[in-house]
Amino acid sequence: MTPTTAFIAELIRAANEADRLSPFEVKRLLNRSIAAIRDMREQTGMRGRNRTKDVVIDLQVAAARGDSLPASEIRDALLDAADIIRTLKIVLDGKE
Repeated sequence: MTPTTAFIAELIRAANEADRLSPFEVKRLLNRSIAAIRDMREQTGMRGRNRTKDVVIDLQVAAARGDSLPASEIRDALLDAADIIRTLKIVLDGKE
């Protein structure tokens, strides 16, 4: 399993137990996701298309509010991050 695949699995597992995550864990996972998405976008040459609808902005807001987010919003943010990272991984694997 590649590090990216392992991270996607970690995000999905965390989303499935969002009600048991500490605010620190939520912020850590979301910030790692943001960094991974930015790095992968740079590798692919893709940028966020519309700044007002960029998932990275949504993830940054969620990370900043990590200690007050309900479990359902934590789950949604983690699943969004996993989906974007998975999509970018597919694009990167196609370039190789």
